[in-house]
Amino acid sequence: MIVGIDLGTTYSLCAVFREGKAHLVPNVHGRFLTPSVVAIHKDGSILVGDAARETRVIHPERTAYRFKRWMGSEQRIEIASKSFSAPQLSSFVLQSLKNDAEQFLADKVTEAVITVPAYFNDLQRRATKFAGELAGLRVRRIVNEPTAAALAYGFHDRHAEKHLMVVDLGGGTFDVTIMEVFEGTLEIVSTSGENFLGGEDFTDRLVGRVLQSQGLQIEHCEVHQPLRVSRLRQICERAKLQLSTEENVLIKPPNDRGELVEETTPFSISRSEFASLSLPLLNRLLHPIHKALRDSGRSMSQIDEIIFVGGATRMPCMKEFITEQLGTNTRSDLNPDQVVALGAAVQAALLMEDRAVADIVMTDVCPHTLGIEVSKDIGGNQLSGYFSPIIHRNTTIPVSKEGLFTTTEPNQFSVELRIFQGESRKVKDNLLLGTLTISGLPAGPAGSPFFVRFTYNSSGILEVEAVIPETGKKFSTVLTQSHFKLTAIEIDNAIREMQLYKFYPRDDIENQKLLAFCERIVGEISPFHRQSLESAIDVWEQAMSSGDREFFETAKSGLLIILSQLGFSYDHGEDL
Repeated sequence: MIVGIDLGTTYSLCAVFREGKAHLVPNVHGRFLTPSVVAIHKDGSILVGDAARETRVIHPERTAYRFKRWMGSEQRIEIASKSFSAPQLSSFVLQSLKNDAEQFLADKVTEAVITVPAYFNDLQRRATKFAGELAGLRVRRIVNEPTAAALAYGFHDRHAEKHLMVVDLGGGTFDVTIMEVFEGTLEIVSTSGENFLGGEDFTDRLVGRVLQSQGLQIEHCEVHQPLRVSRLRQICERAKLQLSTEENVLIKPPNDRGELVEETTPFSISRSEFASLSLPLLNRLLHPIHKALRDSGRSMSQIDEIIFVGGATRMPCMKEFITEQLGTNTRSDLNPDQVVALGAAVQAALLMEDRAVADIVMTDVCPHTLGIEVSKDIGGNQLSGYFSPIIHRNTTIPVSKEGLFTTTEPNQFSVELRIFQGESRKVKDNLLLGTLTISGLPAGPAGSPFFVRFTYNSSGILEVEAVIPETGKKFSTVLTQSHFKLTAIEIDNAIREMQLYKFYPRDDIENQKLLAFCERIVGEISPFHRQSLESAIDVWEQAMSSGDREFFETAKSGLLIILSQLGFSYDHGEDL
């Protein structure tokens, strides 16, 4: 049995696929939502969920929350004088969900599908997998939250043809994904997001406003009056939820010891005032939305529906803002708190090859650009630190792409490739994933060529391969962070799978013959026709390095047409 888990910033859930349907798994308290909060009791025991959330109010120094935001970083979280990493704290939550699932199913649970924000980078995904392993789970797949939500909605219906936008605002992260549904296929087109924007930021705005009304600053109070802030945060979270159904709410602020006393003057806030207070956060939603639209090549007029995912989308101000800004039909038929976990269970059923989901076909995209560090000639000087993309963000995966690069110095016998993920022009602003050393380059002038190929699969595994064309010598590595490693069997299986979609037209003898034939013809034709033939050859050579079969076939057809128009017929038996 493989369970589906939504590991959230504020709440986490578990679901299982049985009897043709996804079912939520209740926790020990009979509720589906388990707070993603960890605390250390005075006796040293670990508390998770509701008990930890209550501890957060009276003993904030013994409690950790929002640690999902630190996944993939070196950040340490101090609680009760002990230091933990984000994966360690997340593993406690996962262990709790695992125990609840075993009790509910009356069976051992050893495997899971875990969801992550679509905009999580490579290290954050590996950290999530590592957290699962610490909890005793074999993580079969890391799935993007919007993708899971779409699976739960059942848009794999063969009669559906739609362009969808999934707006996912959870407790701590925001994602937007454009997807297309056609002929039973769910195709992710583009994704964008922000990892430090969620419902808890709206709560913090309200906390800050209440403290400001008392002449206090939240930054000062968090350090010097933590009990006041922890209790007020709990009260403001409740008030935020009330504003979804009520026009006005009274908030009674606690004193500096976190106590509610009679003489405290209540703070009144209306739904419209909360919307105004939240406007700076709401405006931050627009940049990822427009970026996802640009990357998809679509406009809002082409989007049929907007699907709301995540508990924070319940806020009226959020719904009204999106509707006003984007003007498209919105829907939240399924509980936005639960839909991701249900979709994770559907993905688990796909892995188990359950007959109930046999008709689902799904594609996904690479959320971030992948490339290497290169040098550029700036004013006659070779300056390093520039980023050269090989696989661009929102490329459909699995994918294999190749780039041509050259040495920068005469007789340069080796090159250290530094592999990065990100969108910035300079590597200092991107994420270093690993390195690959190329050695044995032939002696020669600067500009000696070598090819670099990236192959990336749906599990987030990146294989980097370099080839020296003059000798045919190859170098390769599979990038897995040292303490988030896959098993040797998982890596071997992934590499074997990757071979199926690698495409090496440059190495094919027939293509080498055609290239040699064209280069000879260039010197024989009229100067008036030379440019058109050279342009066709250039495009074809570019296509051979792209790894894109469709581009390659189109470019090759164009080249053969140009040859025919010039009166030359290529013979496949032509000698080199």
